[in-house]
Amino acid sequence: MSGYLPAGWPAGVGPPGAVDWQSRAGRYLIDCCAPDFRRYAVLTRYPVVLAGFAQHCVSGERRAAADAVGLVRTELEDQVGPEVIAAAVDAWQSELARLARVEREVGLLRRALSGERFVPKLE
Repeated sequence: MSGYLPAGWPAGVGPPGAVDWQSRAGRYLIDCCAPDFRRYAVLTRYPVVLAGFAQHCVSGERRAAADAVGLVRTELEDQVGPEVIAAAVDAWQSELARLARVEREVGLLRRALSGERFVPKLE
């Protein structure tokens, strides 16, 4: 078991090889997917498969949020005031930042579940 975890490792998921780490990773990953995904046994039985699904889900959400940032001004300009539009843009940008963090976490879990071992880089 390696005690080293790379930057961006999700909080609450222990290092690969730790007791119950794959179960914790699975719980984290299923929360990154649409709620209906819980009904697919292949996802709950095979964490590496779930990691791939989660990565695609989060990546899609991030693309949608990026599209929304670009469109929110034109979509809302005739419906609400500029201060509301600015608040909506801020909300989308905050969501983009959160999704970038989650996307990194999911990617690290996917790599670990695929057998990659993380080691500190020598400088």
